[in-house]
Amino acid sequence: MTKSKWNLDPTHSGVDFSVKHMMFATVKGGFQSFNAEIEADPTDLTTADITFSVDLASVDTRNEDRDNHLRSADFFDVENHPTLTFKATNIEKTDENEYNVTGDLSLHGETKSETFVVSFEGTGVDPWGNEKAGFAVEGKLKRSDYGLTWNAPLEAGGVLVGDQIKISLQLQAAKA
Repeated sequence: MTKSKWNLDPTHSGVDFSVKHMMFATVKGGFQSFNAEIEADPTDLTTADITFSVDLASVDTRNEDRDNHLRSADFFDVENHPTLTFKATNIEKTDENEYNVTGDLSLHGETKSETFVVSFEGTGVDPWGNEKAGFAVEGKLKRSDYGLTWNAPLEAGGVLVGDQIKISLQLQAAKA
């Protein structure tokens, strides 16, 4: 295959996260609004140009009060920092259909280099003749690296919200 433009299919894609709550439970959530600009040969991502963005106001943890708190100045501060962005700067093939994708992640006014594991899941043609490609993305980041330090101490020790955030994306894209 040759390098082509691919358009993200948001109805068949998802951006999810999980974080420890009270040091022993896990809270999961996701974002309903996100976009990607992809120019790639999906069978060899090493030369791909990838930019990804997330509308942080679209956070959804299935709890309105928690979502509003995440949008507030205590966390994302969406009024001043509405978007998370990622721009790939280096892509290294680590195994058949597996890559380490490193790039600049910008969140809450801070930009750091982060690496995500990306798996190429395959291509196919949908019933309407559109060529599609699937990708799975996994990674972790520390929210404190981005100035997201709000927390509450627990009476028995520890804190309410963990620092490590696990990221999981399932992406489907259509060849432009």
